[in-house]
Amino acid sequence: MFKKGLGEGSSFCELHPAVSLIFYIFAIGITMFSTAPEFVAAAFVIGFVYSVLLGGLRQIKVNLMFMGPVVILMTCINTLFTHNGATVLFYLNGSRITLEALVFGFASSILLSSVIIWFAGFSIVMTSDKLIYIFGKAAPVLGLTLSMIFRFIPLLRERYREIHQGQVCMGRQGGNMFQRIRITCREVSILISWSLEAAIETSDSMEARGYGLKGRTSFHLFKMTERDTAVLVIVCFFGIVTSIACITGCTDIYYYPEIVRGDETLFRWVSFLSYVLLLSVPLVTDIIGERQWRKSE
Repeated sequence: MFKKGLGEGSSFCELHPAVSLIFYIFAIGITMFSTAPEFVAAAFVIGFVYSVLLGGLRQIKVNLMFMGPVVILMTCINTLFTHNGATVLFYLNGSRITLEALVFGFASSILLSSVIIWFAGFSIVMTSDKLIYIFGKAAPVLGLTLSMIFRFIPLLRERYREIHQGQVCMGRQGGNMFQRIRITCREVSILISWSLEAAIETSDSMEARGYGLKGRTSFHLFKMTERDTAVLVIVCFFGIVTSIACITGCTDIYYYPEIVRGDETLFRWVSFLSYVLLLSVPLVTDIIGERQWRKSE
């Protein structure tokens, strides 16, 4: 299951688009505004595991290759250029290097990595047809724009591979560093021109087909089932409980001038448990669905 990844064939991807959208609104929104260490760690660990479940074992390498530079750069930059904090570790060229700046830089980098990992899962689960289904009537331009944006990254990767292979077949490869840079710039220029032309063609094609006109209907296979309703109720319950905790400041932590956590109340830990259960919804849904599918074989 983890070797190749479930991708768009996962049980969570088969849920109604509204359920998936509401989940990611809660998950990503709460993650962005929860700075407590336990909340940041939960978002990172569960998001990392779910990305591996969707993308397979190769996703571990992709995540680490992305996260490594982000964590190192953000931690070093914040530590070297922010001199606030009461706990001085040492002095560097007369500048104070503080523990609070180091911890804040590291926590911020993990938080940013978590948000991007969850957005990567969003791009897999919320396909273009789901976005158009949700926003097609209320905001057709927004639906088309979002579907094109999330489709753009994998499409650019495939087009660049085609362009590079074409350049190699034409004998345009190798050489010194400046020649390789010139070839890469040419490939990127071709890629940008191709992508812009394709985007214009897509827009003209959708307009010619009457997309966004009043009264126009579209075919879809999405139907709210009992399972979708049950998952939606669970997501909304845990999401609302955790959101209340964020609004009331239970998920906050102060890094400057000293690291000070919020009050250790019962509601703080209840909200943390609610947050963990919220983020675990797609993971549990896919694991249960995979087991049921294996039993039916």
